[in-house]
Amino acid sequence: MTVRLTVIGDVLLDVDLVGQATRLAPDAPVPVLEDLTEHPRPGGAALAAWLAAGGADVTLVAPMAHDDAARTLCDLLAGRVTVLPLSSVGHTPVKERIRAGGQSVARLDRGGEPAEIGELTRPAVNALSEADAVLVSDYGRGVTAVPSIRWFLETLPRRAPVVWDPHPRGDRPVPGVHLVTPNAIEASTWVRRTGGTGDYSASSSWARAAHDADTLVREWGAGAVAVTLGARGALLSHGQGAPVAVPAPSAPDLDPCGAGDMFAAAAATLLGAGRMTGEAVRHAVVAATAYVAAGGATSLAISDGAEPASGPGGRYGRDVIAEVQARGGVVVATGGCFDLLHAGHVASLQAARRLGDALVVCLNSDASVRRLKGPARPVVAAADRARVLQALECVDAVEIFDDDTPVPVLRRLRPDLWAKGGDYAGAELPEAAVVREWGGQIVTLPYVDGHSTTALVRAVARSAAKIPELTTRRSS
Repeated sequence: MTVRLTVIGDVLLDVDLVGQATRLAPDAPVPVLEDLTEHPRPGGAALAAWLAAGGADVTLVAPMAHDDAARTLCDLLAGRVTVLPLSSVGHTPVKERIRAGGQSVARLDRGGEPAEIGELTRPAVNALSEADAVLVSDYGRGVTAVPSIRWFLETLPRRAPVVWDPHPRGDRPVPGVHLVTPNAIEASTWVRRTGGTGDYSASSSWARAAHDADTLVREWGAGAVAVTLGARGALLSHGQGAPVAVPAPSAPDLDPCGAGDMFAAAAATLLGAGRMTGEAVRHAVVAATAYVAAGGATSLAISDGAEPASGPGGRYGRDVIAEVQARGGVVVATGGCFDLLHAGHVASLQAARRLGDALVVCLNSDASVRRLKGPARPVVAAADRARVLQALECVDAVEIFDDDTPVPVLRRLRPDLWAKGGDYAGAELPEAAVVREWGGQIVTLPYVDGHSTTALVRAVARSAAKIPELTTRRSS
């Protein structure tokens, strides 16, 4: 059953301006960024909705101003999220991050003034009333402060699970919500706002989080509060008894932007599917960790609305390339479906990595594999294929692409070498002319005989077919 999730809250437009910084300005000790590319993506409640759409049928109810930023947001969400706009007199908030080498150099914010927000429309009321779960993504822009909207939100916990992702500038959650998901700073801020005091004598972040979570469960009348603690995980309190500590899996410490949205979206989806709160929080920690390990907000591939540009556990390929090329290194890229990774794949990837200083794997998306290999493939989903690849020591980044050829992703990455398997030796590849555009080179790797994913799939199918026969023999 597909979960019907309705997200209501404040939307933002986030824009990453990504460039290469190889020198300082002659008139000031600041980096000079060159070859800037612009990457718009949903922010705020729009990001939570976009992320949740990976596992649910998502409707977004949010104020939408009549400006270019709002139109860009709707275009980014089209085909993935159903948008039910509320009237808004004002400007869509826009956050621009200037980034180089995987790091933010500066952030520029505009359009942050309060907006005049209209009432719930009939379609919005229906979407909220009929949802399996509701996520309130409060970014302090005024949605939850509208009296009629707040009154309606107070009726929702009696119908379906409600997850409330709070903001220090926003309004307190309505009584009866199933789960509230502040981070540690937000939790402490809310404890002070409600007239309480933080437990500053506590010896650890876990103890402080437990004190704040217990306090907020009582103050808000919530079913539970999960305080997120970044790379440490989360702490879940029901207001009495020992809280549940949920440690996060180990992962690279990369861009955490949007991790809270991922956590709240995953928890809401699982609650909508009938999972218990503790189970939902455990899975949400894993989902948020995978999201950050994949590069966080910079990993989103909004162009086709399908899958993240880098697989969970991986780095954003463009940042890896910028770092390596900035220090004069050689970046190697290779590509393929890598469905059921086998020894031949590993040998080719290791050989490709030895050709340079970093290896980026361009991975066909699930839709791309189906078009190339047929409806029965892939056997393994793209996110899991990416995780397995990134676990290899020889792989520095994974980029998932949805096209039938890697030409578009190569134009975006511009590696120094494009390495293909030995079975392509002597063939003129369609991407050869593209790689030559920036002075790159295509090479083929030694052929590894006796390894084939297709043969492996057939062998597994033959083995599976024998299982009933073996079971019958044993029972007789």
